[in-house]
Amino acid sequence: MTLHADDVFAPLDDDHVLQRLAGGNETEVYKTDDHRHVVKVKHDLGGARDAAIRQARWMRDTAERYTACLGERYTIPNYFIVARGSDGQAHPLTIQPLLSDACPLDAVDYRALLPAQRALIAAQLSEILRRAHAFYRATGSMPDLYGQSARSSDERKSRKSIPHLPQRLWSFLVERTLLRSHNLVLIRDPEYRIVLIDYDPVRRGRLYRLTYFAVRRLLLLRDLAVLAWLRLGWLT
Repeated sequence: MTLHADDVFAPLDDDHVLQRLAGGNETEVYKTDDHRHVVKVKHDLGGARDAAIRQARWMRDTAERYTACLGERYTIPNYFIVARGSDGQAHPLTIQPLLSDACPLDAVDYRALLPAQRALIAAQLSEILRRAHAFYRATGSMPDLYGQSARSSDERKSRKSIPHLPQRLWSFLVERTLLRSHNLVLIRDPEYRIVLIDYDPVRRGRLYRLTYFAVRRLLLLRDLAVLAWLRLGWLT
């Protein structure tokens, strides 16, 4: 268990100390002491209060668009606040319900599932792909259905270095299929429901976004074949 102390948690925790759960490409994820919520912080977005408020509003608007894209069944609530951290800067925070009985698709042992359970997963992922593709055709963007994890901020920084670029490209284009997603989690209820937990906007220039989403669209088409293999039991 890793504890992290920061004044940025003051609106949610009396002692300003939360347990770190995970980390992604840009985000650190913590859980509240009552185990009811997760708190997502992008420490690199710290700055003046007004700038943090604009960033939080942009993140909120993007989350609302992606929620509309996938629909209520495949999404969870998102709340956004701005708090001042121990570094003296204002940070936008994302608050989500803690899904204690969920696990990322990357951690699912598909070999242990019954054929009917694999069929439920494949059907939901097919619908998610259909909705994301339709949203891309309408808007030129889509939610990140894949994501990645980092054990620490140091590991995340290391991955972004030039020597790791070939590995990042291989992971982005080949290894990270939808079945190995970190941003989609499986809730092990009777319906085996799948939901998206990452609603972040792409914080890059227009040309980068155009290229990024075009490549993502091709990966969606690839994953239709992956889901067909899952239904047939060819993927484990």
